Amino acid sequence: MTSPQRTPGEPGHDLRLLVRAATMYHLEGLTQAQIAERLGVSRPTAGRLVARARAQGLVTVTVAAPAHLADSIHPDLERDLEAAFGLTEALIIAEDADGTPSGDAALGRAGASLLARRLQPTDTFGFTWGPEQVAVADALGGGAACARVVQMDGSMTSVEYHTGVDHALGRFSERLGARPVRLVAPLFADPDTVRALERDSIVSQALAAARSAEVMLFGVGSVSTSTTLFEGAYIDTEVLGELQELGAVGEIGGRFYGLDGAPVASSLVERTVSVPLEDIRRCPTAILTSGGEHRRESILGALRGGFATTLVTDRPTAQWLLAEQKG
Repeated sequence: MTSPQRTPGEPGHDLRLLVRAATMYHLEGLTQAQIAERLGVSRPTAGRLVARARAQGLVTVTVAAPAHLADSIHPDLERDLEAAFGLTEALIIAEDADGTPSGDAALGRAGASLLARRLQPTDTFGFTWGPEQVAVADALGGGAACARVVQMDGSMTSVEYHTGVDHALGRFSERLGARPVRLVAPLFADPDTVRALERDSIVSQALAAARSAEVMLFGVGSVSTSTTLFEGAYIDTEVLGELQELGAVGEIGGRFYGLDGAPVASSLVERTVSVPLEDIRRCPTAILTSGGEHRRESILGALRGGFATTLVTDRPTAQWLLAEQKG
């Protein structure tokens, strides 16, 4: 039998109801409907009691990681990163992302976990080629699914260079049960060739799919002789010098930008076959996976440019990014 509903009365009685409602909700796990039944008030009143208890400081919530995990979980630093750069989520790994196979593997495991949570069965998922993305593909387990997996940037070059794009595309499509869409094109070509490729039915369809992907995964490249673009003979010392003079600090899929995140108007702009930066900025779930001292300025420029909604990185890089952003 339902008790008659009453309105809280005197201050002492009111305070008791606040404490009782908060205890039932936070400690006993009761719903607002159950609290209303137990206290003999309406459901909206039960909700207001719980809210007032929090507002008046009667509820203290403490979230603490187990002691043995304290050095590997960084919720405060992640929250600070999210606030500083307007990110949906930041995920910080315990290991240093130093560009070694073990560092890439650590980024890959974290990136795979995040990607699996973000993908939906009807999504198109796009990725740029690079060691971090290959590591994500290798670490991806079962359970997640999407409709299509598409390559976001061309990869053909004039020399023998292993980009890992075929391996990543095959691995992603297999693990996600998705249809693979390869971008069969060079990353850079002369402007006339690029325009011809964009008119090609196969290439244009792949680019259109990549540009409209609901989820994108990418790393960033630096502007130095140690970048994969230089090592793979995609750019030479002349182009590298031009980019450095223009203030470029990083690239995503061969699209270069400065420390403020603004695209760099180099001679490569009309020669690039990849998803433009403005499309990456518009992507609802854009996952940047990168870290290490050699990538810090590249990551900072990408975050300032608004190209990422989600970041996977290491703790030293996260701390440096915050310090730089705060000035």
